[in-house]
Amino acid sequence: MADGRAENRRDVFRWGLVCAAGVLAAYLAVLLANSRHFYTDDTEAQYAPLWVMTGRALREGRFPVLVPEHWLAGNYAIEEAGLLNPPQLLIDLLAVSVDDLALYATAVKLLVAIVLGLGVHRVCLAYGGHPAWSAVAGVAFPFSGFLLFFDAASWMTAFTGTAWLVHAWASGVRYARGRGGPVPVFVFLYLTLSVQYVFPAVEAGVLFATVLVGEFVYRREWAPVIRLAFVAGCAALAGLATYLPSLLTADVTWRGASEIRNDQFLAVPWSESLNASLPSTLPAFTSWWGYVQPLPMVYIAWFLVPVLAFIDWKRAAGAARELSGPALFAVLTLLWTAGPGTMGPLRWPARVLPMVGLALLVLVCVLLGRFGTVAGSRRRGIAAGLLVLLLLARSAAAAPEAVLAHLVAAAGVGVLGGVVVWLGRTRGRAAACLLTLAAVAPIAYLQVHAAQPTPMSWNLPAKRSEMKAAFPDFPGTTLQLGDRALIAPAERTLDGAYGSLAFGNYAKNLEVDYVGGYTPNGHFYFGHLLCMRWDVSVCPDAYRRAFAPEPETGRSLVDLMLVDRVVLQRALFPDAREQPAPPGWKWVDYPGHEQYIAVLERETGPVSGRSGRVAHTEGVTAAASAESDTTSRVRVDSPAGGRIVFARLGWPGYRAHLDGRQIPIDVVANSFVAVDIPSGTRAGDLELTWRPPGWKIGAALAVAGLFGLGILEAEHRRRRRHRARPPASPPAEPVAAEHDLVAAHP
Repeated sequence: MADGRAENRRDVFRWGLVCAAGVLAAYLAVLLANSRHFYTDDTEAQYAPLWVMTGRALREGRFPVLVPEHWLAGNYAIEEAGLLNPPQLLIDLLAVSVDDLALYATAVKLLVAIVLGLGVHRVCLAYGGHPAWSAVAGVAFPFSGFLLFFDAASWMTAFTGTAWLVHAWASGVRYARGRGGPVPVFVFLYLTLSVQYVFPAVEAGVLFATVLVGEFVYRREWAPVIRLAFVAGCAALAGLATYLPSLLTADVTWRGASEIRNDQFLAVPWSESLNASLPSTLPAFTSWWGYVQPLPMVYIAWFLVPVLAFIDWKRAAGAARELSGPALFAVLTLLWTAGPGTMGPLRWPARVLPMVGLALLVLVCVLLGRFGTVAGSRRRGIAAGLLVLLLLARSAAAAPEAVLAHLVAAAGVGVLGGVVVWLGRTRGRAAACLLTLAAVAPIAYLQVHAAQPTPMSWNLPAKRSEMKAAFPDFPGTTLQLGDRALIAPAERTLDGAYGSLAFGNYAKNLEVDYVGGYTPNGHFYFGHLLCMRWDVSVCPDAYRRAFAPEPETGRSLVDLMLVDRVVLQRALFPDAREQPAPPGWKWVDYPGHEQYIAVLERETGPVSGRSGRVAHTEGVTAAASAESDTTSRVRVDSPAGGRIVFARLGWPGYRAHLDGRQIPIDVVANSFVAVDIPSGTRAGDLELTWRPPGWKIGAALAVAGLFGLGILEAEHRRRRRHRARPPASPPAEPVAAEHDLVAAHP
C-alpha cells in the first residue's frame, strides 16, 4: 500500500513536470508567432506602467494609495493596482529595475501561465483524475481562446486572478475531502480577491458556491461543507479590504455599482459553445470589431468535443454526484456569458468564457482519466467524426467567409484525433496524452500567427530608457489635451507621436506627472469638466473648458489644479499655436516635437508645490506647513471666516481638522476639495487627510478572517492528530473471547 502511494506521488510529480514543460513549449510557440503577444493593449497601456509607478513609490518608502496630481486616475485604492496583493507588490518592486517592459511582462506572464496550468492539473487530481489527463487539461487551459487572446495578452489582473483561483478550487476540494488543510484555501482565495479586479472575485464566489453544493451532494455530510464555507468566508472577510474603497466610492465614478441592463455587447450566445474545438473558429456576437470576430474567442481545446465519443458514459454515470460541483459551475458560467451585458461593475459577459472552458476541461479530462476507453473504436470514431462535422457546420455558419480555413481545421482535428486513438490502443494512455498536449503548441502558434497584426495593440515602445530619451523634459504637473484616435497607425512610434504624446498610463513609464491616466473607474464629475475619457483622450471643447472661469471661485480649472503646463495635440487643435496664449501663459517651443504638440507654460514659472496644494483662498491667509500625497497641513488665519480650495480631487475619504476639531468639507464644481474656515481663526492648524473609505472596517474584517482561520487550522490539526493516534491495546482478559469472535466471523 505504501509503495503504491509513493508510486502515485511520483506519477503525479512526473506529469506535473510534463504539464509545466507543455505550458512553456506552447508559450514559446506563441512568442514565435508574435514576440509582443503578451505585451499588448492594457498590459502595455495600463498594467506595466502601473507596476513601474508603484515600484518606484515603494522603493521611496511611499505606499501609493493616492496620487493627487494624477486627478482622474489618481485614486489607486480603487484601480487595478493590487496594493494588498503580496506577489503583485513583488512584481512592482522588480519592474523598476527592468528597462525592457515587454520582456519583463512576458517573463512575468510565463510564470503566471505555469502557475495556472499546474493549478488546473491540481483541480483534476482533486476530483480523482488521472495525472496524465490532468496534465493535458493543465496545458490546454492557458491557451484556450479568450484566455490566450485577452486575459493573457492584455487583461493581466484577470489572468493572475484566474491562476490563483484554480489553486483555491483544488485546495478547497482537498480540504472538504479530508486531504488538505484550511490554510492553502485561505491563501489562494485571498490572493484571488486581492488582485483588485472584480471579475475573479465574483467568479470565486460562484465557484465556491458550486463546490459547496457539489461536495454536499457527493458526501451527504454537513461538517466538511460547513468547514469549507467557513474558511471561504474568512478569506472573503480578509479580501473585503480590497473592495470596500471601490464600493464606497462608486457614487462619484462613472462605473457605478447598481445598474443592470442588457446591451448585448460581448454577450455570447450559447450556440457558440459548439465552436469550442475548432481552432479556426471566428464566433459571431457583437464586440469592438462588429459581429464576426477576428479572433477564436470561444475556442477551448482541439480535443474537448470529439473526445466525448471515447468516454464510457455508462460507467461515468456513477460519478455524477462526485462531479456535480464542476458540472454546476459549467452551467452557471455558460448562462452568465449570455448576459445581461452589465450588472453593476460587471460588464462584458464574454469575460467569463475562461470559466466555461475551465469547468469543461476539468470535467472532460477527469472523465477521460477515469472512464476513457478505446473499446469499439470504429463505432466511437464515427461518433467523433460526426461531432467534428457539427463543429465545422457551426463555425462555417458563424463565419462563412472563412469556410476553407474551417475545412482545413476540421480535417486536422480529425487526423490528429485518429492518431491519438491509435496511440491509445497500441502504446497506451501516456503516449496518447503526450500527443494530445503536444498539439497545443502548434495550434497556439497557428492561431496567433493568423491573427496578425493583432487588432488590440497600441504598439507602445517597450524600453523605458528609449522612451525618456525621446520625450520632452516636462517637470511639474502636465495637462495633456488630445485624442488617441487621431494618431495614425504609422505614427505610433518613438520617432512619431509616442515621442511627444502620452496616453493611458504611458507617462508613468516616463516618471512624470500627467493629469489623468488609464482608468476604468474615473471620477465622473471631473471627467465631465474636461470631457476626459478613460485613456486621457478629451473632446475638442476641452481647451476652452480648461481656461474658462469656474463660476464659484472665478478661477480657471488649470489654476485650481495647479497645472504647470498644458500640452495640446496639434491634430486635435491644429490652429491653437497661431492664437494668442491665455492670460498668464506663453507658448514654448520644444524643437523636434512641433509636428505633434503645442505647449503652454506659465509666464511666472511652475506653481505646483509652491504653496503646497492650496489652490485658492477667500478671506483666508494660508501657509502650507507640511504636505504628502494623503495629507495637507496649513497654518490659517481668517478674522471674518473664509474658504480654502485645494488642488485635490474630492474623492470620498477626506477629513478636515482645525486645531484637532473636525470641521465639514465641501467640493467646488463637484470636484475640488474645499474647507470653510470659521471666523476668528488665528494661527489655526488645519489638517486635511484622506484615507480609503472603509479602511478601518476592512482592517477589522481582515483580522477577524485571520482569527477564524486560526480556529479552523487548530481544529484541523486536532482532527489530524486524532486520525493518526494508534488504537488502544486490547485488554489481556478478553483475548479468548476475541479469538472466538474472529473464529465465528472469519
